Amino acid sequence: MRTGFLTFEKSRLSCNQQEVFLYTGRRTAASLTVSVYSRSRKIAMPRRPRIAVAGVPLHIIQRGNNRQACFYDASDYRTFLHWMAQYAHDSDCAIHAYVLMTNHVHLLLTPSRADGPGLLMKHLGQRYAQYVNRTYGRSGTLWEGRYRSCIAQDEGYVLCCYRYIELNPVRAGMVAHPADYPWSSYVANSQGGGRFALTPHPQYLALAQDEADRRAAYRALFRQQLESDLIGQIRQATNGNFALGDAGFRQQVARALGRRVEPGQAGRPRKPSDDENGV
Repeated sequence: MRTGFLTFEKSRLSCNQQEVFLYTGRRTAASLTVSVYSRSRKIAMPRRPRIAVAGVPLHIIQRGNNRQACFYDASDYRTFLHWMAQYAHDSDCAIHAYVLMTNHVHLLLTPSRADGPGLLMKHLGQRYAQYVNRTYGRSGTLWEGRYRSCIAQDEGYVLCCYRYIELNPVRAGMVAHPADYPWSSYVANSQGGGRFALTPHPQYLALAQDEADRRAAYRALFRQQLESDLIGQIRQATNGNFALGDAGFRQQVARALGRRVEPGQAGRPRKPSDDENGV
């Protein structure tokens, strides 16, 4: 099936007596590669299918079950980061930024393959949950179901996602400056070093040619808080599995997928007038 600049191959799998459709896009000239996972209409309340685009940044948030804590000790954060690096490598996902909060996690990554983010979050979530249950003698689920995500346009939005993620502890009132929080990528991105090697996004590299100048330019981005309107856009896109970007970017993705990738208008659809009906 060809849609705009994307070519899709459709396969059908069986999962708990429900159909699962997998659309895998192939890269064509100046195109995106899109993978969309969705369940059939047999489900009464269908979930909005995730969008994973090879080569396009993805903001991910995974919360603890009932907003409960996921990390209890410094060793827990270190363990999570160790396995995050391992499974990111295994799933061909480049990590650009992260923050581990007490009861949730934010990641900014770019996958090289459409199924990479799903594999990363599945294996990382399962292994870390097993570790927590074993370490603290607990049982049951650790995470609040599915992770939430949104693809992000490179220009104008990727660096905003960097800032949104690494300023999370400041907005939560935990620290006065992101450098004071040990479980985020801010120090690595702004000063170098870190617990594992991050992959800088091209927008980050474009801040300056010299590494020292680049880090200084990055630190300068944090002298001001993110605008509240932009924070709202990032949250809405991530929670709704929408596309984060300008109107042109959203239209491009919507045409490729044949589905809405931004919030719809509230209320019932407007009834056409007699003039619009040709009456």
